[in-house]
Amino acid sequence: MKVKVEIDCTPEEARTFLGLPDVTVLNDHMVTEMTKRMDANMAMMKPEEIMKAWTGFGLNAQEQFRQMMTAAAGAGLGGGLGGFGGSKPGGG
Repeated sequence: MKVKVEIDCTPEEARTFLGLPDVTVLNDHMVTEMTKRMDANMAMMKPEEIMKAWTGFGLNAQEQFRQMMTAAAGAGLGGGLGGFGGSKPGGG
């Protein structure tokens, strides 16, 4: 047996019927407070500082990776740079 009940009411009427509290005022206060805090934080950050924060880790990681690869290449060639940079093709 299936019973389908459809009730057409507003959210306020549903809250009242179910005995739930009206949190509209609390929600409005929270949204206003969050908006104020976001505006204050955005005003404190200059575009240069935002870009520095976003790219700082990426550039640092890129440099560390380059150093690690250079060290690994040097270790693989007997501790020096071997054929990289200073030698001429053909062993001379």
